[in-house]
Amino acid sequence: MTQQALLLIGAVIAVGILHTLVPDHWAPIALMARQKNWSRRQTARAAFGAGLGHTISTLAIGAIVWVAGLAVAVRFGHLVSTLSSLALVGFGAWIAISSYREISSGGHHHHHDHDYDHDHEHAYDHDNDRPNSRMALLLILGSSPMIEGIPAFFAAAKFGFALLVVMSVFFALSTIATYVVLCVSSDRALRRLSLGPLERYGEVLSGAVIALIGVVFMIWPIA
Repeated sequence: MTQQALLLIGAVIAVGILHTLVPDHWAPIALMARQKNWSRRQTARAAFGAGLGHTISTLAIGAIVWVAGLAVAVRFGHLVSTLSSLALVGFGAWIAISSYREISSGGHHHHHDHDYDHDHEHAYDHDNDRPNSRMALLLILGSSPMIEGIPAFFAAAKFGFALLVVMSVFFALSTIATYVVLCVSSDRALRRLSLGPLERYGEVLSGAVIALIGVVFMIWPIA
């Protein structure tokens, strides 16, 4: 393998890690994990799903490079990222508003078991975990492509299909691993944070923060 090929592989690994460090990728999952009291396995599984979706969306944009060219692919990628941020705002607002209405009407709210070592599927309150909330969040996060990595794949095209496959594998591994590490470690840190009397409104606050993250990265996009 040539030095240029190794540099391109190193580039997608670095971008995969650095891009995933941006809070709009992992923070919503960590917030949901704390509020829903997910087990470590559930948090890791959600992070894996988001990382896999992120990888697939990026490679899909890369495929557009072959068909329509780099400029069109980048423009389309930016549009998808903007829509993803907008969807994050809507998702967070939905969580916050619906949770506030539930509290106002005297509805049930769950009590956290902060013993993080109980790694079981029943480690959270199923009654309060909206069945579609986790899937919706993963679809939103996974749909946002890594625009800044597209030029590396474009440059690798002249080296053949084999290099593109290798770069895709390393990009997927670095992205998914970073997602899992950040989400699990951040969730553990958040569980040590006590909101005191505000704990009752924890889900409302989580939704508000998720919406705020979407607003910030819609106004000031990284990619």
